[in-house]
Amino acid sequence: MKEARYAFGGDEHVFVEVDEEMSLEAFFKSLAITNAVRDSQIKGVTEICPANASFQIKFDPDVIKPDDMLAELKKLEAAAEKAEPRLQTRIIEVPVYYQDPWTHETLMRFRERHQDPNGTDLEYAARINGYGSVADFIAAHSGSPWFVSMVGFVAGLPFLYQMVERERQIQVPKYLRPRTDTPKLTVGYGGCFSCIYSVRGAGGYQMFGITPMPIFDPQQQLNYLSDFMVFFKPGDIVKFQPIDADAYSAAVEEVAADRYVPRIKEVTFALDAFNADIDGYNRKLEEALHAN
Repeated sequence: MKEARYAFGGDEHVFVEVDEEMSLEAFFKSLAITNAVRDSQIKGVTEICPANASFQIKFDPDVIKPDDMLAELKKLEAAAEKAEPRLQTRIIEVPVYYQDPWTHETLMRFRERHQDPNGTDLEYAARINGYGSVADFIAAHSGSPWFVSMVGFVAGLPFLYQMVERERQIQVPKYLRPRTDTPKLTVGYGGCFSCIYSVRGAGGYQMFGITPMPIFDPQQQLNYLSDFMVFFKPGDIVKFQPIDADAYSAAVEEVAADRYVPRIKEVTFALDAFNADIDGYNRKLEEALHAN
């Protein structure tokens, strides 16, 4: 991997591009450096924002000079190059009602903004990725886990990177023109990233389904969001689980009664072992998710 590219953003930010394209290697390097910034407790650092293959550091220039901040980051980059790409994280099951009526109604309202006005988002995605049917495409989308590579754009929205070989990754362009509406908790897709819309609003990602599992709670009233209003964090691993209409309705009732608890397991992710046997490693992750 090439040397990171550093750039100042005004007087209070340093932007660091780890690589020009997203990869797990770039993500791990970015996460290693940002974790090191956090652990080093550099005086003057006020915010750390990791992204897909880059990160940004906000600092107080009255406490640490910009050039000194840059020097600290370059030292941490050199250490990150030697660090073993291993991560203590969690794998999370996210139920998805694919082909639900709410995203279907929405996508049909905006067909004039889509590449295929005569089909649905799932039909388009299946066709351009070479799948014989929507069912086959859903099986591929839900069949492998996904890394949360960053959280943002709107509060609590995770960007998810598919954990398969690059040649097997799903790729679907965004709408030709963004929609003015997207249902809350829509599972979307744009480029090589899946996402979950944490709130209702405008959007340009293809819409595949909806999850009953809230991922953003500003009031922190839900049991699993009582500690922090945003559920996901970079480094989380997500496994989508297809559900039907009855299971979706049941989960919504559980959420309303504050009885819903996501299936989560703590795991150690080792990048080298993953790259050596991707499908085998993914099976082990799923076994860990469902272990008692």
